Amino acid sequence: MTTLTAPSGHQQRGPGRWPCILATLIALFGFTHPIRAATTPAPEPATGWQVKPEVRAQHFMAVTAHPLATRAATDILSTGGNAVDAAIAAQLVLNLVEPQSSGIGGGAFMLYWDAAKQELQTLDGRETAPAAAGADYFRDHNGTLLKWPNARVGGRAVGVPGTLHLLHTAHHLFGTKLWAELFSPAITLATQGFSVSPRLARSIAGAADKGLRRFTPTREYFLTDEGVPLPVGHQLKNPAFAKALQQIAHEGISSFYQGPIASKLLQALQGTSALPAVMTDTDLAHYRTILRPPVCAPYRGYSICGMGPPSSGALTVGQILGLLERFDLSRMGPSPHSIHLILEASRLAYADRARYIADSDFSPVPVNGLLDPDYLASRSRKIQADSIIGKAPAGHPPGATSANASFTQHEAPGTSHLSIVDNQGNIVSMTTTIESGFGSGLMTQGFLLNNELTDFAFVATHNGRKVANRVEGGKRPRSSMAPTIVFDSGGMPILVAGSPGGSRIICYVAQTLIGVLDWEMSPQQAVSMPHFCNRNGASDLEKNASAPSTDAALQKLGHQTRIRDMNSGLHLIQILPTGQLLGGADPRREGLASGE
Repeated sequence: MTTLTAPSGHQQRGPGRWPCILATLIALFGFTHPIRAATTPAPEPATGWQVKPEVRAQHFMAVTAHPLATRAATDILSTGGNAVDAAIAAQLVLNLVEPQSSGIGGGAFMLYWDAAKQELQTLDGRETAPAAAGADYFRDHNGTLLKWPNARVGGRAVGVPGTLHLLHTAHHLFGTKLWAELFSPAITLATQGFSVSPRLARSIAGAADKGLRRFTPTREYFLTDEGVPLPVGHQLKNPAFAKALQQIAHEGISSFYQGPIASKLLQALQGTSALPAVMTDTDLAHYRTILRPPVCAPYRGYSICGMGPPSSGALTVGQILGLLERFDLSRMGPSPHSIHLILEASRLAYADRARYIADSDFSPVPVNGLLDPDYLASRSRKIQADSIIGKAPAGHPPGATSANASFTQHEAPGTSHLSIVDNQGNIVSMTTTIESGFGSGLMTQGFLLNNELTDFAFVATHNGRKVANRVEGGKRPRSSMAPTIVFDSGGMPILVAGSPGGSRIICYVAQTLIGVLDWEMSPQQAVSMPHFCNRNGASDLEKNASAPSTDAALQKLGHQTRIRDMNSGLHLIQILPTGQLLGGADPRREGLASGE
């Protein structure tokens, strides 16, 4: 493993460009003072800003949210496993060392590039609503809508978990190592213990009075006997999780979806929320991973590919980039002017997201229409260089057959992302979640259960129209997760990307792709760039040394701005024409890029 001392992009546009870009970044974002961000806590507790070197590798690379998960992945890769094998091992370790963000009690989306077949597969392991869930799922006995903070804790919020089924499906289709072998790193850590990291300790402290104390198994695991959040360095063991993993490793996933693990999971839901949990053994037994068609959007000769509905990630990222195609962002560089244009494109894309995107098995989604070049060109003309659109209305894309209501709902900034390239060129880009930090607050058999059902709209109709993302039995809630693989004009993969961050994931990924493809940043520079985002409302700017000057420039154009913490977890791998791999791990978290 080697650290980079100079930036490098996959395209070479001539010498002298990088000093100009870096000078702009320093002036605009204050890159010379990254430590200042460490004093500002993020909405989802993190370790603070950690300056990270970019990593270069020749054969394989993994970038995950925790060093132990990255080590598990690279150990698998170095002993002949492929990208899917490594992803499974990493996810199981993340469940243990980063339990607040993802695990087998949640859901995930995976992109898999099969280098030998030159095929991209996208796997939907999103959680589902129980069959008995309906339009009034989030109304109390008096018919009053629950408030999100009350709805997110307890069994009523839990969707049928999909992550483990996705991992098993991916392994069956693409894996090379024995299933049981991939569980060994997590089982060993759960049995022998691991050191509580600064981010986990801060996350526990931040959530202690927001659900962790409420349920006995969760309280006993994350708090000391005195009721104090576990401190940094505490050696934490999880024998219950080790036992569950051993059972799944040797018996397969049937024990989770139909056997004793399933029975205990259902028992854990009972009596934990004001409204009863309605998940049944049939809901668990009928869960299936869905292989869906990839969604790919053109951008400056590249193809930006990701997960289709129920994810809004690929469609909305693709729209943002398509709306910006007519602007010379490369010439502008990262400046208030280019940031303004990106924010305006985001307004328009998020407006369409709010109206049209949901689980396409239940609500028709005009996928092709939303990415239609003529439609995007027409929408793009609403973007002006010297003024804002304001609240953007949804458009009328070709193929839209339903007059849905525009509706958004709270989306917690939890989640985790991992990017992996193996020595055969196979790729995994996987975003994985239990929704909010610590999910529903419920723990069973050593793992937390998601609160993913709160990603549904709490109402079925709005202004006399149906809401596409309304609750329906068996439906998958809309997600912003955006695992991404970028292909060049010859159809070869050049970039693997993704991030956590709730509904801002889309902004984070789009901005990072622009950073690499337009502004020629290296992966580490792109993930370190301060964030900005507009979800069809106020324009958010990440706190940093020079945010006030950018803020002032945007306000002159009419933006309502907010300077705030914007905690992502971007993990990038760039594949150079030589085959060399460059990795970048988000400095806002404790992730690690590593390879050989």
